[in-house]
Amino acid sequence: MPDDAFLTEATARGFVFQCTDTASLAAALRDGPLTAYIGFDCTADSLHVGSLVQIMLLRLLQKHGHRPLVLLGGGTTRIGDPSGKDESRKMLSDAEIAANMDGIRRCFTPFLRFGEGPSDAILADNGAWLNALGYIPLLREVGTHFTVNRMLTFDSVKLRLEREQPLTFLEFNYMILQSYDFRELARRYGVRLQIGGSDQWGNIVAGIELARRTDALSLFGLTTPLITTASGAKMGKTARGAVWLTADRVSPYEYWQFWRNTEDADMGRFLRLFTELPLDEIARLEALGGAEINEAKKLLATEATALLHGPEAAAAAAETARRTFEDGGVADLPSVTVPAAELVAGIPAFRLFVLAGLAASNAEARRLIRGGGARVNDAPVSDEAAVVDAAALRDGAVKLSAGRKQHRLVRAG
Repeated sequence: MPDDAFLTEATARGFVFQCTDTASLAAALRDGPLTAYIGFDCTADSLHVGSLVQIMLLRLLQKHGHRPLVLLGGGTTRIGDPSGKDESRKMLSDAEIAANMDGIRRCFTPFLRFGEGPSDAILADNGAWLNALGYIPLLREVGTHFTVNRMLTFDSVKLRLEREQPLTFLEFNYMILQSYDFRELARRYGVRLQIGGSDQWGNIVAGIELARRTDALSLFGLTTPLITTASGAKMGKTARGAVWLTADRVSPYEYWQFWRNTEDADMGRFLRLFTELPLDEIARLEALGGAEINEAKKLLATEATALLHGPEAAAAAAETARRTFEDGGVADLPSVTVPAAELVAGIPAFRLFVLAGLAASNAEARRLIRGGGARVNDAPVSDEAAVVDAAALRDGAVKLSAGRKQHRLVRAG
């Protein structure tokens, strides 16, 4: 029988930032399987590690016998969420939104069990009801419950205005539509809890108030903290861009390496959030020092990769890393292909590092070379003007290295 152990473990693992009514939510959890939802707008064809806190929290909810609902924003993506943004999002066509939605669906299947059981996850699309709304009926039925005065006090609006960044009237309506979603999900699926990032607090509270005023429903809200690294960087971003949750964008090996490169100070926190290791085991690992902490990071990488890509892919990534760093092996490293004619003619080394994804720009690649961090076939590159050509091929590939931990094979195609 479900109980409030979900809330207890979620708090212990660091998932909880704010809750509208902790005691009442705990009581509702003890009453039986509770349905909770998180919304994901379809702004790209995959989610990235920045969404992983919410996904792992839905997984934890299901583990404790409750029902997670994943809401895809087929409707709200047409407007764009202004929360935490300094400028308006690019407007996407309906075809782009549909394609992105299809891609995003793939991100949840490794983490959640979908089906018809009482704790099986549900996948819904808010376009099913939002796209059919009439503007005047919406204003009459819902708009009367929102005052502009109150809306201006929420961070999603206030911060944009304080920074003197434009906020379109279209975006200003996002709060109303998200509130409508919460009420609609309560009516259709019995949803009682909305979960979101800390920047969603105002929108969540507005939905709770709407359902209370129109349907006399008692709903709950819970937000997760903004996750940054110990050095202050945004979670899930690297020099090469976002760390995506689909293998066609980021390979299992690259995903493993992302977690292996965790800063020492983040290791314990990330083990609690992004793995399912017992808390007492995490406490033991967190107390390690010296070279032992690297073994704990490898465990973090393997556990996190296994959740997304499966145990076999995680073990293969760990073995590839071991051979690369301990035995000097290269066979299973991520590879890119460049036209054979270009490699025969010769490609400037700095440009090749960009093509391989080891630098985000020519300027960054030049800095890497000047700083002594660039190697070709394990030999340091000291000249920014150096050219890499077909003579550098070893068993059909050129090995590029940026620092000690990032490697690529370049093959001629």
